[in-house]
Amino acid sequence: RPTGSLSSREMAPKRGVRAPVATKKKPEKPVNPLYEKRPKQFGIGGALPPKKDLTRFVKWPRVVQIQRKRRILKQRLKVPPAINQFTKALDKNLASNLFKLLLKYRPEDKAAKKERLLKAAQAEAEGKKPEVKKPVVVKYGLNHITYLIEQGKAQLVVIAH
Repeated sequence: RPTGSLSSREMAPKRGVRAPVATKKKPEKPVNPLYEKRPKQFGIGGALPPKKDLTRFVKWPRVVQIQRKRRILKQRLKVPPAINQFTKALDKNLASNLFKLLLKYRPEDKAAKKERLLKAAQAEAEGKKPEVKKPVVVKYGLNHITYLIEQGKAQLVVIAH
């Protein structure tokens, strides 16, 4: 016998063990001898088994699978605040105000550009120094916007969702 071990007779008494609680017995219902107990046999040729919930084993459409997986990933992943800001869209009131603002800085159409260049050409023909002022317009296009952000020239970036 290894040193320091106790035999079953020498074991220290267990603490915290409660005495078994006497359970109340339910009164048995009297069995009617007219009705005989016949358990169903679900084997081959026997009774049909009860319907099971097979929703977990259904081949769901791909869209549904992706929606569910995305939901789980969003719950599990910690998103940095710099990226999380893009998950929230503007409310209707703020969006309408934004569109009104963007409408004022619309890029000029071909007719307006032609008119501006014509005025500049006439001023130059008369010998005056033409006013070379770039019109302030909204910039667009993914690559162009990315470049402007990298240069630190972007003041407000609007992303459609």
